[in-house]
Amino acid sequence: MIDKNYAHPEVLVSTEWVAEHLADPCLRLVESNEDILLYDTGHIQGAVHIDWRSDLQDQMIRDYITPEKFASLCERHGISNDTTVVFYGDKSNWWACYALWAFRLFGHTKVMVMDGGREKWVAEGRHLTRAVPHFQSGTYLPATHRKDDEIRAFFDQTLTHSKENKPLIDVRSPGEFRGELTHMPEYPQEGVLRGGHIPGAASVPWKMAVNDDATFKSAEDLRRIYEQEAGLRPGDDVIAYCRIGERSSHTWFVLTYLLGYKNVRNYDGSWTEWGNRVGAPIERN
Repeated sequence: MIDKNYAHPEVLVSTEWVAEHLADPCLRLVESNEDILLYDTGHIQGAVHIDWRSDLQDQMIRDYITPEKFASLCERHGISNDTTVVFYGDKSNWWACYALWAFRLFGHTKVMVMDGGREKWVAEGRHLTRAVPHFQSGTYLPATHRKDDEIRAFFDQTLTHSKENKPLIDVRSPGEFRGELTHMPEYPQEGVLRGGHIPGAASVPWKMAVNDDATFKSAEDLRRIYEQEAGLRPGDDVIAYCRIGERSSHTWFVLTYLLGYKNVRNYDGSWTEWGNRVGAPIERN
């Protein structure tokens, strides 16, 4: 457990802690990366691979899988309702936080993140294996419905949020926010027609929340970024967004778990929806 004056220090664990708990039958390590080939090159012993594209998203509609399919996914990896799932991955854990957010959508609350992610584990010279673990199938009782109404925002809700001047956090790069780019620097264009940002949104790039070694900044530093500079207050109703909801899930994790905000939603439709939506207002500055 790591405590940098976080609201919920119990959700963040160190690489040392993970190394000491590899044999804990009540835990399951989940690696989730942007680079889906990384897992096969070597991963933490006992870690399973969950890909947000093929595992967590429905392949026929723009949405997540059903609670029943999520339960089957968990059972296949030896995860039961009472299993504590520890997430880690590349890119300073942004994809790990996306997987964690998706698990929360299905009501799984026993979640943790390994601070520093894959980068820190590798930098410390810790052991990696190519052996894919096989666990006895878990028993997972599916939720009656996803928690979309609690931690997820949709277009109409985000539009109303904007019109009511409620806090919106755009976690993309400054160039994307200003409308100079319609995608992340050095990434392919993905079909968005217009650049800019949702009216009233504040620009707080997701990576401002992490240190050079991929660990999260202290609560004091995070409060300076999100409260003193971006103007958020702990009681605010906040919506975060990016391009497809992956970077903003990282910010959702920071605000929800590290700073203790109780009403934060991730708009996973994000700019790929907003920038193409007929009638959606934008700003450029």
